[in-house]
Amino acid sequence: MAMSVAPVESVESLSSDLFYDILRRLDGPTLASAACTCAAFCSISKEEKLWENVCSSMWPSTNREDVKSLISFIGGFRKFYADCFPLIVNKEVTEHQWNNYPEYPEEWTEAEYYGDMDEFESISPSDFVSIVDIRYKDKTICSKVLWGIPNANGFDGWFYNCPFRIDLLTYAARYDENDGEATLSVSDGLPPIASMERERKDGKLWQDLHDGLRLSWIVVNRKIKQAANLASWSPLGGQRHWPTDKDFVLRFGSVLPAKDILPCQVVECILSMKFRVIHTEGEGVQTTLKLTELSMQLEDMEGSHVNGRNSLLILKEALSCRRSKNYSEVLESCHLYSKVQSELKEEKMRIESRLDRLCILGGISAYVMFWYYIL
Repeated sequence: MAMSVAPVESVESLSSDLFYDILRRLDGPTLASAACTCAAFCSISKEEKLWENVCSSMWPSTNREDVKSLISFIGGFRKFYADCFPLIVNKEVTEHQWNNYPEYPEEWTEAEYYGDMDEFESISPSDFVSIVDIRYKDKTICSKVLWGIPNANGFDGWFYNCPFRIDLLTYAARYDENDGEATLSVSDGLPPIASMERERKDGKLWQDLHDGLRLSWIVVNRKIKQAANLASWSPLGGQRHWPTDKDFVLRFGSVLPAKDILPCQVVECILSMKFRVIHTEGEGVQTTLKLTELSMQLEDMEGSHVNGRNSLLILKEALSCRRSKNYSEVLESCHLYSKVQSELKEEKMRIESRLDRLCILGGISAYVMFWYYIL
């Protein structure tokens, strides 16, 4: 018996429930694209529950009730996704060549170096929240939330003048009752390694970590109700077997604007992730790695750590800077910074080398002249 199917005259004639069921199965980019196809999709795509599901899938940390309340407070899940899915891009690095490099910080007055103190006093470390998720081959292995910036109490405290650094694993564990160690093993998709000697030769484990790990480090400012993802999603570089044979350090990050804050005008946000091999196949158990470090720090163009006072100003500015969904553009921005930084270091070394030679020649000349007059 043949079945008859009623023709659909238009998309609008379909049930809104059916539309909703279709849209709730989409990821963020696809949902955003679908919203542009017709009025019905555009209307339904404004539902906060759809974007809550998208954020929950991409950033498991947003499943927490306290984080949900935070996101609702700063504008909702749709705005949160629009702010945090694109990554930070900064191409102003090309303007800062050595010859145009501003004067060194020691030539600045304290007021010039530290900027507008009225603006700084409006920034509180307790306003910042870090929402961090680590994935390995699309599986979440670590989710952390850190409220405020640790050890930042007191306006004249050491935090404001000492190098800025957040050790997430150290401080998040104090406030997370369900905190546990983050590990990776063969069951998670790691390649088995018989010994560290073999790994040093073929680097299979290192390459797998570099290709498989993804990091999202979202910073939210509750006072100004803005958020941004400071990570590069995939690693920008790293070090094998450092500082010990069993350690692997991966570096993520972004280039942040520091205009009118630091003389270099731009800084690098460095997010370091360290794994340690705790078991190999040769020990009778499957290969297992443990996450031992996850930290954030800011460095200027010369590789100097930025202090706490300036870091707060830079983080606030970063929440409103340019972003892009084009990942290749993000990588280009980071690689451009590294290239200019290397050129600046090389130029500085050449200048120092010329000064050293002049000092040596001056010393020799003085020695010769001394003995010339003595004799």
